[in-house]
This record gives sequence, C-alpha cells and structure tokens, in this order.
Amino acid sequence: MISSVTKKTAPALQALYEQLLTRGIQYFLPSSPLEIVGPAPQPTLDIVFQPAPHGGLLFDWLRNRYALTTHREFTDHREFSDHEKKMVRSIGRFLSIRYEMLFDSEPDSLSLPSFGGVIEDRYISAFLEGRVYRDAHSAVQLPDRVSAAIEVLRISALSSYEDKRISTGALLFGSMPDACHALPSSPAEALPYSSELTSIRSFHRICDGLRTLALVDAKGYMAELVDVQEWAHPFTDMELPVPSARRYRTHSQATLCGGHICLVLTPNGEIKIFGDGVQLFSFLDGRWHLTDAVEKYRAWQEAIGRPELTERLFIAALNLAEHRRGGMFVVLENPANTERLVNDADLLQAGRRERTGAKNLLHYLLRGTQATTLSTAVLESIAQIDGSVVLDRDSNLLAFGAILRHNPAVDGDEEIGEGGRTAAAIGASQFGEVLMISEGGQLSFYRKGHSVWTL
Repeated sequence: MISSVTKKTAPALQALYEQLLTRGIQYFLPSSPLEIVGPAPQPTLDIVFQPAPHGGLLFDWLRNRYALTTHREFTDHREFSDHEKKMVRSIGRFLSIRYEMLFDSEPDSLSLPSFGGVIEDRYISAFLEGRVYRDAHSAVQLPDRVSAAIEVLRISALSSYEDKRISTGALLFGSMPDACHALPSSPAEALPYSSELTSIRSFHRICDGLRTLALVDAKGYMAELVDVQEWAHPFTDMELPVPSARRYRTHSQATLCGGHICLVLTPNGEIKIFGDGVQLFSFLDGRWHLTDAVEKYRAWQEAIGRPELTERLFIAALNLAEHRRGGMFVVLENPANTERLVNDADLLQAGRRERTGAKNLLHYLLRGTQATTLSTAVLESIAQIDGSVVLDRDSNLLAFGAILRHNPAVDGDEEIGEGGRTAAAIGASQFGEVLMISEGGQLSFYRKGHSVWTL
C-alpha cells in the first residue's frame, strides 16, 4: 500500500513512474497495447491483477487501473502466457522499489546501482532474480548479478580479437537446491564479475561462452571456470521444456536444476539468457526480446499435431537461424493442394521432365523420403537451397528448393531474398503452416496469411 507521505508529496512523481511502467511494458510486449481505464480503487505499489474478460490483463498499480490487450494479427490463443505476466510483474516490482527508495531517509539510496545503467537490464534482473528486488532492503543488500553480467557482455560485444567478434559467458549459481553441484567457495582474491574484467586481455579467452563459462557465486564474484558440457552432464537425460539449437543445448541443460542462470555473448554479437532449461531473453538488433519460447513452441506443436515432425523442423530452423542461414519449411494441411503451391518442375514425384543443369536432376536423392528419417544436418542442408522445403503432415518430403506460387507472382528464376521470402511465407501459409528463418537470425511462424509469432 502507498504510504500517506507518498500520497501527499508525489502526484507528479507518480505520473512519471506510471509513464515508466507504460514504456517498460510496451518495450517487452510491443504488440499488446496498454491503456489506463480508470483510477485504482485503492493506490498500491504492488501490481494487483484483476479478473479480465477475453484473455487480456487488468491490473492496478499506483493510482491507476490498466488494461493490457492482445493485439496480434492472428492467434488461436488469446491468453497472456506465464512469462508475459511475470514480465509485467517484474517491471512493476522494480519500479516500485525504486519509487520507495526516493522516500528513503538514507541519502545513499539514490546512489544505488538501481538508479543507474540501462533500465531494461534491471527489468530482466527482476524477472530472473526476484529476490534481489523483493523489497528496498534486499535491493540495497544483495548484488544485482544479472545486470552486472549483462554489462560485461555489452562491453565485450564492442571488442574484437584478431578481427573476430568476441564470445564469452557466465553461469550465475542459483539459490535453489542442486544435488549435482556444490556451492562454490570463492578464493580470497576472487574478482567481482563486473565491467572491470573486460580490461583484462585474457578474460575473453578463458571463458569463451560456448565451451567454458565463468561461474559467479551468490555475492557476484567469479569463483571458478567451468566446462558447460561437464556441468550439464548430470542433466543430459532430462527433457528440455523446448527443443534447443544444437550449439546451446548444453547451456539450456545447465539451468534445468538449481535456479542457475546462464548468459552468453554469441559469436553473432547476440546476448542470450537461459534459465529453467530454456532461452528466456535475447538481445538482438539493438533491443531485448522476451522469447516466450515455451508458449511459442506449444502453438507450433498444436498447429502441426505431429510431435516428431514438430520437433525435427523446429530444431533444424533454430540451427539455421543461429548460423544466419535463411530458409523455409511449409507443412501442407492437404497434399492435394501441392500443385497449387509448387511449380511442377520442383516436385519430387517420379516422371517429371528434367532439363540439363536443373536442380531437379538431384531429386532422386530424396524422392520417397520422410523428414523424420533424415538427419537434422541433411534437413538443414536442403533448407539452405534457394526456395522452400515442402512437406505434408505425414512428414513426406514433397519438394525442396521450391519456388512457391504466391501473389504477387515470383519469377521462377528469381532468388528469394528477405522480402521475397516473407511474401512467399504469407502466401504459402494459406495452404498450411510455415516456419520461416531469416538471415538476421529470427524465426517466424505463419498461418492463414498472418504471422503467429517471431522468435
């Protein structure tokens, strides 16, 4: 509840913080409009959710009641996911703590790290390590390890070694029980995992983020160096909540137990954050993205309805995205529509006329095969050929490198670029489910002419 002092002295300040809340939510949930629908019955510093119709979110914070609505072009699932709700709570919680500190009798409160740095990093920290921003006291006493680690990765992203991007990463030891890993004991000379480490030339080489990670203890000190594969070994038989790209499968496994958090600066210059066995956030194209991978994979899985095919295509698409290779998978709802979408010469059926030098001379290699029997590497290889991989729901491979018919028409000899691939995905999604991989590293699911999600 807001104190009487706060009520009397802070109308303008409350307006400012209500703006910060709006900006924070719009940043992480850009496709969901937020509006003030009226005053809250009782002012509150805690976000209080209220029953909301039609799958939206209704909540009170400070003086106002807010409505957050789904405004996606197309989705079968109108409810906000658990991670989206947690993001809203985390933004409100961090802002509430900072608001309270403005009225703290201790003058040093205003010099706390909570009032510096990139505010979106703090929201992510509140999402990942809620105990740090549980109340004003914990915000003062506990180190913000997540924000400090993000700053290390941000600075590292600006550096290079022998004209190559630097990759590095950290594993923040969790606060939950983990029978497989003992709490690290920090050496007396242990250094804080903070931006000062980036001035040490060898720092990036001893923890490259892909194979080795800096293990950070509860106080924020770099206690050990760990091999991520060895660390994740006890969890190799555990199923991940969502299939992962090959390169980061062990990073996901490393966070399955114990509440550990893994942060990686990738060779592509992207920051990935893993927790609870799944990638939770990515920093790409200059902004943070809440991946919400569990919910997005569920939507893809339900749309296809074939678990093995769903997983195989999703993993192949993630691997392509990680290596910045464009491609597209089309799963037809009705194979009878194949020739309405795919040019006759691109179909794998026997008896098609072949011309010298054409790629259909290689069709015999994959004729009569199923995607679920192909190795992921082969599936990724054929997806990189200009055009699309077309399948039916029984996993039968119908075409690869196929130039699809769509409106506007695409010339059969035209290379499908970024814009052309999107247009093809929209057109093809009228006939089935489409998984499109951009060369910028994003993965998009299209259905019925609209984007369902982007990961």
